[in-house]
This record gives sequence, structure tokens and C-alpha cells, in this order.
Amino acid sequence: MESEKESVKDLVVDVGSTEVHIALLENGRLIELNKESSSGRKFTVGDAYLGKVKKVMPALNAAFVDIGDEKEAFVHYLDLGLYFGAFDEFVRNTNPNKNPGDEFSRIKLGPILEKEGRIENVLKPGQMIIAQIVKEPISTKGSRLTAEISLAGRNIVLLPFAEKVSVSQKISSKEEKRRLETLVKSILPKNYGAIIRTAAEGKNAAILVAELKSLIAKWEGSWKKLSESKGIQPLFSEYSKTTTILRDLLNDSFSNIYVNDEHEYEEIKRYIALISPEQEKIVKLYEGKEPIFDHYEVTRQIKSSFGKVVPLRQGAYLVIESTEALNVVDVNSGIRAKTKEQEENTFEVNKYAAEEIARQLRLRDMGGIVIVDFIDMESQEHRNNLYKYMTELMSTDRAKHNVLPLTKFGLMQITRQRVRPATEINTAEVCPVCHGTGKIASSVVIDERIERRLAYYVQEKDIKSFVIKVSPILGAYLSRGLFNSYVNKWKKKYKCKIKLAEVNDFTVLQNEIYSENGDKLDN
Repeated sequence: MESEKESVKDLVVDVGSTEVHIALLENGRLIELNKESSSGRKFTVGDAYLGKVKKVMPALNAAFVDIGDEKEAFVHYLDLGLYFGAFDEFVRNTNPNKNPGDEFSRIKLGPILEKEGRIENVLKPGQMIIAQIVKEPISTKGSRLTAEISLAGRNIVLLPFAEKVSVSQKISSKEEKRRLETLVKSILPKNYGAIIRTAAEGKNAAILVAELKSLIAKWEGSWKKLSESKGIQPLFSEYSKTTTILRDLLNDSFSNIYVNDEHEYEEIKRYIALISPEQEKIVKLYEGKEPIFDHYEVTRQIKSSFGKVVPLRQGAYLVIESTEALNVVDVNSGIRAKTKEQEENTFEVNKYAAEEIARQLRLRDMGGIVIVDFIDMESQEHRNNLYKYMTELMSTDRAKHNVLPLTKFGLMQITRQRVRPATEINTAEVCPVCHGTGKIASSVVIDERIERRLAYYVQEKDIKSFVIKVSPILGAYLSRGLFNSYVNKWKKKYKCKIKLAEVNDFTVLQNEIYSENGDKLDN
């Protein structure tokens, strides 16, 4: 019966002052963690730019393009697209004295770019081109670009300067394919094509029309920038990470989306109302007092999942190392008891490890080559079953990947599409009390140091209400004793209000003092 139970997916969105963190939980377990800067994102997959060709490399049949990043982006001839000539003509001819809409519909699409053509015959240094990021800057490499522009929605992908409307092969009904194709063709303006995604199956015309109009408006919204200036500039951005995840993952198994910010809450509701109105009710505004990631136990899972050593069940553990060339995962049985059924025991440990490795690849967004050193197994049947199990576990991963069978030495090779840098969270903290020196003031006098700061704010700054953020251990120490706790003594002595707020992220003696309205008082 357990296998028939559908997994429940929850999205938890933590909006901070400078960053938005997005956690995807499956049955309460952290599966994906994403973050974006709320102060403006740069050079992200899906963003489109007007760039300048800097160098043409005939030997690579590719060119380097300046899109405003310190590292030049890269476009291969095969990524220019069938109708690059139409985009090129549009860039050259668009100016403030012409209506860009008239210019767009006037351009003829043919002829298509030759498959075996040479880049030096198409691009020249100094030429301005419209290009879209398909792979973010990683390490010393700049962004990978395509000049075949697409705007992805939940149900439809819009293709400017294209003429074909194609339907997802996963939609099996011929009648439904015909309905969707006819509908989209009837509302697409001239010189637009589209790909109808699997999610569009069964959707009514109003939803598809609304989404298509919003995608067209997004593309046409970039024309004003293009006509006014031919300098290097961003033309349009992908949706925020939150809405991008929703676009790709939203399905019937999504049960809740929790957000701790009213503005983001309204934005997500608007987006879901556009792509899947019947699911608008799953968006919930979190108004609890403790941090949202603490409430849903995301913080604890991050701390236990991003270290070099990742614990498994019954004493087994993984050791994860990353280098420039590849990622290595070593499976260790740890203190797990030896039994007569040693081979069966090893197989079980390897299965636990496979489950955690599949999760870790998504969680850290690890890409490139991953080498897994499983514990050696004698049985060929067990090796084959482990390979099948790993393939099954990886089937839900949205990134393109390939899993190879185990070698006779127990090594498994996994390749996974790398489109952005891996997520790295350093779980080894520099102590905020000793600042890495290894020596701290005695913990016995921690209450005195907090009291001195309180006295200063009350007597010198005339502040009468405080929130003291502390670690759970320090919080228990300061509030122990019903009437004679340190907190109660301070309240009476300084005639002020004090509220303790425990923060799981804080180290043992870490503490910060805030005013009642949330302003941090400590420098």
C-alpha cells in the first residue's frame, strides 16, 4: 500500500532583505534548494540580451559575445537557429522611426541556415545579436548562448521568428493534439511558432490564450529597448526562480506553497491564476513568529545535508568531494554491524546510499561527471539491481542525465547536465564569539555582557522594549527559573520589556539585540 501513496510536494519560500531562498520538500524531506538575489539577478538561464560579437573562432565554428558580463559568453554555429537571418534583419532594421511590430511581421523567415555552414560567413566582430543564456557562467567559463530565442510558459513555449507549431509527444490522444494545435495556430500572430507542452493537455482555451498573450507581451516588451539603443543590454528576464520552479513542477501532487512575504505571495497567486487557476488555493501566507525555514525544519535539513560527510541510516555515511573536473562520492558502511549475510548487508547499505546520492545531486545541483564508489559486491545480480534502482531514483530529476552500470571495481559513473554553478553551503562555521581564534570569554559571564548592553540601551538611548535573538541553548540558560531567571531580573531592574527569540542557526553563545520594531541595535 505504501508504494501507491502519492508523494506530497511543498514549496517553502523564505523572502529575506537581500535574497529569496526556495526549498522544495517531498513528504517533508528537503529535495531541492534554490536561491536568488532579491536585489536583481544577472546572467541566469533564460535571460535574453542584445550582445556584441567580440571574436569569431573559425577553428571552433563559434564566437565569443559580450553581453555585459566580465567573462565573454560563447555561441556555437549550431546554436544560431534555423532563422538567424530574420533575427539579424530585425536587429539591424529596428529604430525609433519605425514601428517594430510592423517590422517584425514584414520580415520573411527563409532561407534557413545551412546545417554544415561556417560561423565566419554569418557573424562578424562588432555585430549586434539577440541571444539567450542556456548555461550560466561556471568557474572560468562564460555563459553559453543560443540565438534561437524561446519564451517558456507552463503550457506553451513561444518561438519568435518560427512557423511551426509542435505538440508534446507525451500527449497520446490524437483528438487532443489536433484541438491544441488548431487552437494555438488560430491565435498566433505572423512569424510566431510554438511548442505545446504536456501540461496543456485538457486545458481550456481561455487559459492557453491568456498564457500565450502574456508570453507575446513579454517578447514585444523588449522591442522598445531594441529600437532606442543598439548598445549591449538585457532585453528580458526569465521569471523569478520561484515561478520558474512552479512552471516546471506544478502538478496535482503539489499540496502547499508557503510564503513569508505578502508581495511575493500575491505574485505567486497571480502567476498560478494564469497557468492553473484551480490550484490558486494552495498558496498560503506564513505569518508565524519563528523563521519559516525553522518552522518547516528546512534549516535543520540544510545543516545535515551540505557537509562533506553526509550521514545515512544505521551508521553508514557518504563522503562527497568536488573538483574542477568531477565530483566523487564515497560510500562507507561505518559502524554498521557485520552479519553472516555480508553480501545482503552490503547491498542494503548501497541502496540507502543510492537514495541519498540521487537526492544530493538535485539538492546541490551537482553537474558534470559524478563518480560513485559503492561498497564492493560479489553478486552480479546485486550490481545489476543497484544500477536499475539508481536509474529509477534518477528518473524524477529534471536535469538531463545518464547513469552507467557499475564497473567490476564497484564504481558508477553518472553524467548530469550542468547549467548553473553547484549550490555550496559551508556548514562549518567560524565561531562568532572567538572569531576563529579558538579562545572565548568564559560562558559564565555571558549574562553580564548581555546585561551591560541592555543597560546602555535603556539608560543612554531610552529604549524600553527589546527582542534578544539567541541560540536555543543560551535561551534555555537565560530563561531558567520561573521568577528568578536572568530575563525576569533584567525586566525588573531596568523596567523594560524583553522577549527571547530562539534561532536554530545561531551557535551556542551567539546573541543579537533588536528593538521592538525589528531594528538591530548591535553593530
